[in-house]
Amino acid sequence: MKKLSVFELGIMTVAGVFMLNTLPLMAVYGFSSIFYYLFGAILYFIPLAFICAELSSGWAQTGGAYIWIREAFGSHIGFLGVWLEWSNTVISFPALLVFIGTTFIYAINPALANNKYIMLALLLTIFWGLTIINFLGFNISGRMSVIGFILGSLLPILLLIALSIVWLGLKHPSHIHVDWHLPTFNPKHSAFLVGLLLGYAGIQITAYHAQEIPNAQKNFPRAILIVVILMLFISIGGSLAIAIVVPSQQLNIISGVMQAIALFLAAFHLQAFIPYIAILIALGLLAMLNLWVIGPSKGLCISLNQPFTHLLVYQAIIITLLSVVYLWMPNIQSAYWMLIALTAILTLMMNILMFASLLRLRYTQPNRYRTYRIPGKNIGAWIVCITGMVVCFAAIILGFFPPIQLKTGHLFFYETFLMGGIILIVSVPLLFKISKS
Repeated sequence: MKKLSVFELGIMTVAGVFMLNTLPLMAVYGFSSIFYYLFGAILYFIPLAFICAELSSGWAQTGGAYIWIREAFGSHIGFLGVWLEWSNTVISFPALLVFIGTTFIYAINPALANNKYIMLALLLTIFWGLTIINFLGFNISGRMSVIGFILGSLLPILLLIALSIVWLGLKHPSHIHVDWHLPTFNPKHSAFLVGLLLGYAGIQITAYHAQEIPNAQKNFPRAILIVVILMLFISIGGSLAIAIVVPSQQLNIISGVMQAIALFLAAFHLQAFIPYIAILIALGLLAMLNLWVIGPSKGLCISLNQPFTHLLVYQAIIITLLSVVYLWMPNIQSAYWMLIALTAILTLMMNILMFASLLRLRYTQPNRYRTYRIPGKNIGAWIVCITGMVVCFAAIILGFFPPIQLKTGHLFFYETFLMGGIILIVSVPLLFKISKS
């Protein structure tokens, strides 16, 4: 097996984890977003990376989280874990698709992005198209994710940062208020922090390659340091660039990236390039999204022993039904956020199982060979896992507070949607267990 360098692993991870849709969410907070990004990286992102690295280096079989949780708590809890992983990915698709669709529509007419019916038709066309491509067996190389990252995320962010520097250099006004005081943790004000943690959750991709770097015990922390630095640079830089040019009251949490790019280019008399940039971003994000269409279903196939193509069709049907939420809500942004919040809560629940699995396996399988172990023996593992679990529990509670920046309708509907979704999803493994019995 070819060994990866520390830098290669770092770049691969950033390409697999980073998603552009986090930037507008955090741009709402302006200068305070710096604190939130650092908070999420230190107390959630790094602990999650470390536990995934140890678990994957000890149990490297195909199946990921399902294998880890099953080894710790048995097949039933293992199935719950992989079901949560598959469910949170499926629920996130309508949100990611509307982000891609809104970006694409910017190439035609930005006003159409507020039309629920056009957006619904577009996102369903995109997803069913990707499903059919994978159903027919067309294998799109994993390298496409890196190309997609460059086109759909890295280049737009670098463009945003460069434009913001030129903007400030030419003495244009900035909408950011610099304040070095700690930001408020009022739940309704800081609710978007849940979306930030969701943006960090894909760090498992690094862990899957922990055994592919030489001297993992020494080099893996270095790779994580590279990932954290790169993620913080592009995330903070991108969010601040948006906040500089778009007032927080006018910022659209879906199309905020294109909002900022359009305002910058218009100010520099370069608006003719807006449609081309929008199409480039949309195509790049589609290349990245395609890998997520097939990825989570593989772990579920292993636990259910079901044909892969069947799950692809079931997945597409569920996403079609979920997408109808865009027609129920007061506006597209509200529906988008509710899907993000539900996805984040389910992801955090799965992360809690992963943290607990690492602790249990430290005691039930202490002699299992691992190419990487969290430093500090069992005390180090406890510190990392407890920190991660506390943040996960706190973020789950935070997710039930509707953000003050959005009109999400009646509080009862908002919380019922989230709680109902959680109960429905968690009950499936229980019903599956009963039917097997």
